[in-house]
Amino acid sequence: MSKNPPLAHAEVLCGHIHSNNEHCGHTLSDADFMRYSRQVLLPEVGEAGQLQLADAGVAIIGLGGLGQLAAQYLACAGIGSLTLIDRDKVEVSNLPRQLLFNDADIGLNKARVAKKKLNGIAPHCTVAALETAFNAATSAHHLADILHIKQQGKRVLVLDCTDNFATRQAINRSCIEAALPLVSASIAAFSGQLFAVDQMQFPSGGCYHCIFPAQTRVSQSCSTQGVLGPSVGVMASMQSLVAMQLLLNVDRCDEPKNALLGRFWRFDAKSLSWTAAILTRDPHCDVCGPKEVHSSSDKPRKL
Repeated sequence: MSKNPPLAHAEVLCGHIHSNNEHCGHTLSDADFMRYSRQVLLPEVGEAGQLQLADAGVAIIGLGGLGQLAAQYLACAGIGSLTLIDRDKVEVSNLPRQLLFNDADIGLNKARVAKKKLNGIAPHCTVAALETAFNAATSAHHLADILHIKQQGKRVLVLDCTDNFATRQAINRSCIEAALPLVSASIAAFSGQLFAVDQMQFPSGGCYHCIFPAQTRVSQSCSTQGVLGPSVGVMASMQSLVAMQLLLNVDRCDEPKNALLGRFWRFDAKSLSWTAAILTRDPHCDVCGPKEVHSSSDKPRKL
């Protein structure tokens, strides 16, 4: 059993108070304390944080090298609900880096296979598989589950694990319009990129379109440039780590000091080095530029 204080005591994480009111008096079962004990021991998590993860919902778009590993990390960490979105089928060339799949899965839809396997390794996680491509026309359907969770006052976010530029633009726009936090990662050859966007918590950080406008010419992807499996694993792990910290509200004290939002990280897999740049919103961005938006309280405010 954890030595962390029970939910009857308020726990402060980076200015946010977790109390028994947030979880209607629920506590972790003995079995869950044992399963998640290494996480619960962290002061930034505790029992309240673990229950917060159990209430959270995450949509993972793309179940390739990044998405299939991120799905495993999040499901096994105790995330309550995952929506897996991918129309692609498992191919033999996927197997060296997409370790959730094997030869018996070749020809089957990735989201469907991932759901089945996650049900076996993380039975407490509710997993939905959507076997269609994400685009502007399908976004409302694909994000319906996490939007429903968000309306209940619980934490949600989206992971962009795709390698298609048009799809990444559609994901970014959908997240901005729905006020959903987004964690985006990618890697091609030996170059990885990672950043998080949350217009409600950190509007000055901009969005994917600010960094890569729609007219940007993008030719690199792992299918055209190649990639080493462990490099993909590094980016998927970091993407999952950022996602969990955002869901736990870690390091979100105030905008100037925030280390998770408003940063663009580059990973050089050859030299094993990371560099970071501060993101700023393009005031003329037609996706996240200043406009009236609605928060979860449905009260409009200017960004």
